[in-house]
Amino acid sequence: MKTRTLSDWLAWIETLHPRKIELGLERVHAVLDRMRLRQPPFRVLTVAGTNGKGSTVAMAEAILRAAGYRVGTYTSPHLIKYNERVRVNGADATDEALCAAFERIEVARGEIPLTYFEFGTLAALDQFSRSNIDAAVLEVGLGGRLDAVNAVDADAAIVTSIGIDHVQWLGDTREAIGREKAGVFRKDRPAVCADPNPPASIAEVAQTVGARFYQRDRDFFMERTDSGWTFRSSNGVRAGLPHPSLRGDYQLDNAAGVLMALEAVSGKLPVSQQQVREGLVSAMAAGRFQVLPGLPLRVLDVAHNPDAVRRLAVTLKQQPVAGRTLAVFGMLRDKDIAGAAHAMRDIVDAWYVTALDSTERGATAEEVAQALAVAGIDKPVTKFTDVRAAYAAARAVATPADRIVVFGSFYMVGDILSLPSQAL
Repeated sequence: MKTRTLSDWLAWIETLHPRKIELGLERVHAVLDRMRLRQPPFRVLTVAGTNGKGSTVAMAEAILRAAGYRVGTYTSPHLIKYNERVRVNGADATDEALCAAFERIEVARGEIPLTYFEFGTLAALDQFSRSNIDAAVLEVGLGGRLDAVNAVDADAAIVTSIGIDHVQWLGDTREAIGREKAGVFRKDRPAVCADPNPPASIAEVAQTVGARFYQRDRDFFMERTDSGWTFRSSNGVRAGLPHPSLRGDYQLDNAAGVLMALEAVSGKLPVSQQQVREGLVSAMAAGRFQVLPGLPLRVLDVAHNPDAVRRLAVTLKQQPVAGRTLAVFGMLRDKDIAGAAHAMRDIVDAWYVTALDSTERGATAEEVAQALAVAGIDKPVTKFTDVRAAYAAARAVATPADRIVVFGSFYMVGDILSLPSQAL
């Protein structure tokens, strides 16, 4: 039989389950049992939440690596290449390693139908088990309780924040969504909530399962200072911490959650103050208020729900420019497009709205424009059929004093980052 390339494998696993999303742990548990991976030979930190998961994973990875640990990370979705989802000690997985892992999953699953995300999660865990890592930082794909990542028990779990998103699967209230996210908590193991205003369901789930629960502004605290910030918990104080390299004041919320989780597992994965400092300033996560070099100022952000866009808007207001703000904007059809656009209404001077041509789930430019009208936006709106054309049009009219903000979807940011450097 012809050897499958990574592209062949990815196309193949798309066909294995009749639904793109089918929440539940039974299928993944069955394959893990067959591969003897139900109890991984490394420590596991699981990260759930509506927004901030990718940044939280990046900071946890960077701090642990600064402490000398060999670390695997699993994140989703990817921006340009699937390989980004699986990293070992800072390096993306190679095509060869992923293909070998997919082959082992295919043999082990037998008759069990797996979704694309389940297959990929199992492949990541398989590769980690063969890479002699000390710890894995795993990002939940959707929700928490029934997500494939939750098929392995976390040594510590973080819920970053709770907002309204994925309502067709998780519910349409913060209480319902919080209950699903908190499903990653485990009995007698640390469970951290970094949201300073969480729904009551988070603590309720923690109490029900018997987790060791740590709530922001009750069990641990983050205090901003003129020169940085201070982390405080019942175990002591970490003062004089630098602001994370990831931009945005809200990144301190994510950083505090990471420090609480690492403090709670310090008996297994100790880290020093200097290693924390090194990790905070070295953490990187593409597409999180990512600023491209040169002028005009160009900001790429994967914010794709109203809560995330509100955070983006706050950061933009804190960093004003002399000229105009031009938005290159597109979203998936099932998102709250009007709510996201409304959060930027007072900042954006002109809108370049676009279809997401790389996915059939994307809203058309006309649908996005209609959502802007619903949001009460009366600034100029120009429609495009693809992301790159919208970005090129904004670049063509932007002066050095202006800024361009690309946001609304991972697909948006990925399409721009895949441009040749001279077109960025």
